[in-house]
Amino acid sequence: MTTAPPNAQFKHVGIYVRNLEAMAAFYKRVLGLVVTDSGVTDRGGKIVFLSRSPTEHHQIVLVEGRSDGMGEGLINQLSFRLDSLGDLKTFNEIIKAEGVRVDRTMNHGNAWSIYCFDPEGNRLELYAGSPWYIAQPCAEPLDLDEPEDVIVAKTHEMVLADPTYASKEEWDRKQAAAVGAASPAGS
Repeated sequence: MTTAPPNAQFKHVGIYVRNLEAMAAFYKRVLGLVVTDSGVTDRGGKIVFLSRSPTEHHQIVLVEGRSDGMGEGLINQLSFRLDSLGDLKTFNEIIKAEGVRVDRTMNHGNAWSIYCFDPEGNRLELYAGSPWYIAQPCAEPLDLDEPEDVIVAKTHEMVLADPTYASKEEWDRKQAAAVGAASPAGS
């Protein structure tokens, strides 16, 4: 590859768990995280999103479904935040050129994501935030071959139809209050 990939910053981890309630209680009690969302995944398992950041929707994702046969320390995914949807589209091209195995591409309303695997089968998420919030989980298919303006327009239409819709700035203010932090600059 002749050009450097876009900026990708590690932001959150997803963990498969046996006892979702006990694990969420642990992270809330011991690390002071707050639940930002919870629900059922498109694959049928319960999921909880937790954060202590006034600007990050989640820093830890707990996903029900860990079995004894999975072993110890099983990570669901390592997630890297990108600066823009354009950077996600660039990574989509890099991934194609490198022959990386892709799990799926998803529109979460509050972010757009590529889920793929490293050479040893560890799942990675590359994602770019949107300017909106809707309750999670939300996992609609995403076609990163569509033009950026089309993706943004479709996402905007989708989030406006959701009763939990808010602007990212509004969500940031509420999250800052929930974690006991000052509101982020510009919010």
